[in-house]
Amino acid sequence: MTNDINHEHAHGNYEHQDMMPRNVFYFLLILGLATVFCLFLMRGVFSLLDRREKASQPPVNPLVAKVPEDTRHVAKGYPQTAFPDPRLEEDERNQLDRILTEEQDRLYSYGWIDQKAGTLHIPIDRAMDLLVQRGLPVRPQNEAALNARNDATGSRGENSAAKRR
Repeated sequence: MTNDINHEHAHGNYEHQDMMPRNVFYFLLILGLATVFCLFLMRGVFSLLDRREKASQPPVNPLVAKVPEDTRHVAKGYPQTAFPDPRLEEDERNQLDRILTEEQDRLYSYGWIDQKAGTLHIPIDRAMDLLVQRGLPVRPQNEAALNARNDATGSRGENSAAKRR
């Protein structure tokens, strides 16, 4: 048995004819031409379907203003410019993310509220620290404030105070 195996290898049991480069070139050429043909065929089919779709579009209501000619492709910014307020949300997630980001930036940063008046906003953490250090602001109660409160409660407040005495 071993002699048979060695004998086969000794005679070179393999294909003696190489592949011709010309055949490889023709195969690749035909493959490229078929690809180009398919691309043109697909483009033709899509243009046919596009013309058919345009023909089947319903007419636009004449009362609607600023409507693009091709209603299948909406121009950028079309709904915002064409419809009056209030509008429905178009991109809820990104709009909410933008609002939350603006709120977070405002809560955790320094900035001007009114630069002419010298009013600032400070980060909420810093504001809480200052509130703990300084305490709540207390307004002194003077006679004007007491009189204003008594005027607001009316004569009942004065009568009840007189009855208590």
